[in-house]
Amino acid sequence: MPNISREEVAHLARLARLAVTEDELDKFAGQLDVILQSVASVGEVAAQDIPPTSHAVRLTNVFRDDLPRPGLTQQQALAGAPAVEDGRFRVPRILEEEA
Repeated sequence: MPNISREEVAHLARLARLAVTEDELDKFAGQLDVILQSVASVGEVAAQDIPPTSHAVRLTNVFRDDLPRPGLTQQQALAGAPAVEDGRFRVPRILEEEA
């Protein structure tokens, strides 16, 4: 059973660069001890016949069937455009063309 001391908590606080008071050392020692006991109990439950998993519930992606459907014709797509040139959308130039 894990039992963390005040000195270990102070050492961890120094490593994490945390300013901890004397009262907090006792408080954190108790809290860290509970955490370590919980982790140890999980380790006891893990069995060799249970494969490691990343999720408790199996994840599956739900995709619809990718079926071809009719789309817009070029004329229909360009019908609502504010400007058209050579069968394409006309937009303002944002980059200068290189020579």
